Amino acid sequence: MATPPGTLAHAPIEVEWVGGSQFEAARPGAPRIRIDGNAQSGPSPFDALLAALATCAAIDVVSILKKQRTPVEALRVRIEAQRREETPRRLAAAVLHFTIGAPGTTAAQAERAVELSITRYCSVR
Repeated sequence: MATPPGTLAHAPIEVEWVGGSQFEAARPGAPRIRIDGNAQSGPSPFDALLAALATCAAIDVVSILKKQRTPVEALRVRIEAQRREETPRRLAAAVLHFTIGAPGTTAAQAERAVELSITRYCSVR
């Protein structure tokens, strides 16, 4: 596949069916994750999407606060989402709730780190 100007190629992801509605996904040679359409043996595809969004934002927040010399000691993200009612039931909206433990970080610094993550840095969004 040709890479359009102004873009970077991403490592391919391979998805392998393992039975039922279960699949394993990974970059070649990398650790695999189980994705289950019924959310029994692993997250569903939609759950994985939400987890990727929350994790992407969390990584940025940790990085930003570390650069501000107020390293994170604990971080939790709870994501609430709405899906469209009709098929395809796409993501309509998501709200991320951050709980950050970073001694020395002010509420304003934490809020700014979250804002920068969501509006500028998180590539999943």
